[in-house]
Amino acid sequence: MSETGGGSTTITDDVLRSFEGHRRELCAYAYRMLGSSFEAEDAVQETFTRAWKSYDSFEGRASVRSWLYKIATNVCLDMLDGPQRRARPMDLNSAGTPESPLPPPEPDYVWVEPIPNGLAFGSDPAEAVSTKDTLRLAFVAAVQHLPATQRAILIMREVLRFSANETADMLNVSPASVNSALQRARATMSKAQAVATVSDVFDESNAQQRKLVDDFVAAFESYDMTALTELLKADVALSMPPFSLWISGPENVATFMLGTGSACRDSRMVPLAGANGLPAYGQYKPSDDEPGVWVPWSIIVLELDGDRIAGLNFFLDTDRLFPLFGLAPELR
Repeated sequence: MSETGGGSTTITDDVLRSFEGHRRELCAYAYRMLGSSFEAEDAVQETFTRAWKSYDSFEGRASVRSWLYKIATNVCLDMLDGPQRRARPMDLNSAGTPESPLPPPEPDYVWVEPIPNGLAFGSDPAEAVSTKDTLRLAFVAAVQHLPATQRAILIMREVLRFSANETADMLNVSPASVNSALQRARATMSKAQAVATVSDVFDESNAQQRKLVDDFVAAFESYDMTALTELLKADVALSMPPFSLWISGPENVATFMLGTGSACRDSRMVPLAGANGLPAYGQYKPSDDEPGVWVPWSIIVLELDGDRIAGLNFFLDTDRLFPLFGLAPELR
């Protein structure tokens, strides 16, 4: 790339800055498509690499933003070239009992993973509300039911608000094909979301939500199952990827936590800046080997529904997720 006339700033610097301004929204898009924070970051990096290599052929007939989305879509479609779709435990089997033995863990590519809020959206409150709503775990899991191209069309049209013509241009199909695929995607999504966990967008300024979350942390750290169950919705779901077992109902959750899940007793909770637009914590449990040390155990993401907790999501892949969320390797 050459320098611009009369100055030391190069076209290279300007181009890179123009790309970086779209990083968060592209990461959120790739996450909805792929269901993985790690794959989403890889997809954005590959998008920038392809865009950089082909920038000389960019003719400016579309905005840089639309052009980057077109490239990102192709990257995601390449990455989705296979039958595997990510899921939540609730998508794979019916609820277990508190006494059910833990099955063998499944590979990380099986699961919808959490994404830190900071990777997916900026500080604009209006933008954050709409972004949070379509980053909820239930929404991302429902999107995974769609074939890859329908997935892209639904997100482009209904989340990003691209027109049918813009979407058709990005996918090299006709606007009529886009509209037809969108109708099929909506039908599939309505069925998938009908059985998904209902959850509200989390608002830090909402006193009721804040108190509910604070009460949960207090009950969990003191391991007061009576107090904890009073905070749970009647059909609350507890899941813990990479295990496919999940538990439903307050009493079953309490029984499980006092049995198989009793290693969580005396945990410490470190608040995070949120995940998927939901309240989230890093959970550390007492070390089995060193008194006075707490070691990583899970990323907890809470789903809220009104004045109750509807979902308890314990993501146990601490080797990958704790660094992603900027958490310390131990507490003392």
